[in-house]
Amino acid sequence: MSEIREIATGLEFPEGPVCLPDGSVLVVEIKRGTLSRVNPDGTVKVVAETGGGPNGAAIGPDGAVYVCNNGGFEWIDAGGLTLPGNQPANYTGGSIQRVDLDTGRVETLYTECDGHPLRGPNDLVFDSQGGFWFSDHGKMRERDRDRGGLYYALPDGSRIVEAVYPLDSPNGVGLSPDGKRLYAAETHTGRVFAWDVSAPGEIASSLRGELVAGLPGHQLLDSLAIDADGNVCVATIVNGGITIISPDGSNIEHVAMPDPLTTNICFGGDDLRTAYITLSATGKLVAADWKTPGLALAY
Repeated sequence: MSEIREIATGLEFPEGPVCLPDGSVLVVEIKRGTLSRVNPDGTVKVVAETGGGPNGAAIGPDGAVYVCNNGGFEWIDAGGLTLPGNQPANYTGGSIQRVDLDTGRVETLYTECDGHPLRGPNDLVFDSQGGFWFSDHGKMRERDRDRGGLYYALPDGSRIVEAVYPLDSPNGVGLSPDGKRLYAAETHTGRVFAWDVSAPGEIASSLRGELVAGLPGHQLLDSLAIDADGNVCVATIVNGGITIISPDGSNIEHVAMPDPLTTNICFGGDDLRTAYITLSATGKLVAADWKTPGLALAY
């Protein structure tokens, strides 16, 4: 991996990077409550005011941006580092939102599934059929926290299903290159699980899934992306960086980053060999040349 290059600074807890064809990168700013565009020169422009806590983001089949909104956090200043805390006093729930990139219009698609409110939607990935998988991380309060799960939904607002429940704070989600394996990272356990996908929104394997890898010591997991070889590249907290896990978990490599809250990665540039990484506690978007190209996303 080459030297890390700072693309933008001063972001308010960036996450959910999405590379666009013009070389700009979309990020959510969770603390700011916006979807923002980072231009190649580092300038930042707000695309949409989502409110709450915009988290994961992805381009859908219609060219719009779909956002997991976790409903927001209390915020902690820890010696100059910005850290997310518990469910805030003004929390009203989680949601899936659609953002029109041209107009900035924000539409709420889902706030519940089968009568159960979404608590803290976190990350999402579209499949080749046009639907998307997403995680609900839940929310933490002073003395308790929610159980989370994995869901599948259609971008027109017509269908949402609960596919896996419960999980312990599921965060990043991704699909294997052939679309037949769904990966998810649990934050607090430091584990990555996989499920066989039998049809859009349907899991063939057990609800608990197959344990792909569990990281030792005090390492938490955040969002993830899949590279062209099928490796799971998962953002790692405390031991800040990107942990690269082979599809069967037999090989694990850590690429260190200068932020204990390294939260997400996406791939762009020529041949998808540029990794864009969000360093959330320090408010930065950085880039680096990556040894393996990223997996081309469905949209």
